[in-house]
Amino acid sequence: MNYVGLQTQIWRNNLHSVILLILFPVVLYGLFWLFVFFTSGQGEYDPVTTANDSFIYMFPWITVGVGVWFLIAWFSHNSMINRATGSRPLERKENKRVYNLVENLCITSGMKMPKVNVIEDNSLNAYASGISQSTYTVSVSRGMLNRLNDQELEGVIAHELTHIRNRDVRLLIVSIIFVGIFAFLAEMLFRGMLYGGGGRKGKNGGAMLIGLALALVGYLLSVIFRFAISRKREYMADAGGAEMTKNPMALASALRKISSDPQIEAV
Repeated sequence: MNYVGLQTQIWRNNLHSVILLILFPVVLYGLFWLFVFFTSGQGEYDPVTTANDSFIYMFPWITVGVGVWFLIAWFSHNSMINRATGSRPLERKENKRVYNLVENLCITSGMKMPKVNVIEDNSLNAYASGISQSTYTVSVSRGMLNRLNDQELEGVIAHELTHIRNRDVRLLIVSIIFVGIFAFLAEMLFRGMLYGGGGRKGKNGGAMLIGLALALVGYLLSVIFRFAISRKREYMADAGGAEMTKNPMALASALRKISSDPQIEAV
């Protein structure tokens, strides 16, 4: 068995993640082509030619639409995540213990200190967010602050800092945005059939049904790609956190506690 260093593993992980990210737009454009192909009918025109012509015509419009969606989600994801989890800024005077742990780890690893947020619930939860040095944030739940000792909490924080250092947060944001696009399309088509009477209007209803089926396929594939990216990044964050703290057993102990309490109470 060949053993490689952590940096080599990170490089391979980044390569695999980029390949998975490329599959997102490939699936999006491919499913649109299939939609045109299946809905082109059996008229005098060749369905393949019709699908190709429509794809070429609609390609820039789809790209612009996806780009606008990306811009909105990219620059507002922090506020959306904070609203969804109930995360808020944690002042230094509220909890010097956390700030000391974050500062020490950042100094040791040569990182700029991120913002620190607290999630006001008793579950064991933590995450990293942000897309740049000015927006990077580590959020930790109140339950984690109360139920983990210093060594365990340091391991969890190191895990989240490794996500930031490895640029995992950006990759996961991109993958989540694509999942959101397919989820939005599926929900829009489903509501159109349910409330708009599309399912009872012959050819139009058939087109909506095909669109819904393809959107669901896209959603399923995007979720699979997203979890494939997330799983690999989590393994590397565990390794990076252990390397950063030089105390892998403390991180393992924290992960055991977290695994016994996976429910996130914040909504």
